[in-house]
Amino acid sequence: MADDLTRWVALLRGVNVGGGNKVPMAALRELATGLGWRDVRSYIASGNLVFSAPDGRLAEDLGDAMRQQMGVDVPNLVLSGEALRLALASCPYPPDAGKAVHGFFCAAPPVIDATRRDALAVASERLEVRDHVVWMYAPDGFGRSKLAAKIDKVITGTEFTARNLNTIRKLVEMLDG
Repeated sequence: MADDLTRWVALLRGVNVGGGNKVPMAALRELATGLGWRDVRSYIASGNLVFSAPDGRLAEDLGDAMRQQMGVDVPNLVLSGEALRLALASCPYPPDAGKAVHGFFCAAPPVIDATRRDALAVASERLEVRDHVVWMYAPDGFGRSKLAAKIDKVITGTEFTARNLNTIRKLVEMLDG
């Protein structure tokens, strides 16, 4: 890897869920490679890329290329590998919680609507902001959580995309592997 290349993670929001925004991962890897990115790898079909590239307009370039070549317009966040490692290290919840913990990666500092959070959360659920990540702990099941279902009304002021702790850990492994 050349000295000017950095390891990055791209997190796409809302691809291949509910039958909408279909993006084959092989086509996404090819698109990213066409942008000059190297060592492009994807993880599961929900839009996670790990790659090497020089610093630049990575999120914008990816979004533009996806609109032009795939006809798909979804928000995406590109984080340095170091930023993802720091986010994982800042997780305030049990490291073995897996799918019970989700990190909501925000494009800008998030604002939490505490009134809505308190109205939706059950006693076991927790929400904590660490830098640009909102961590949610739902030990009774993320899929059954009213807070998780309405999180877009609780986290405001920014776009975001979520990954569970297992996926975040796997992406860090891919960065290091």
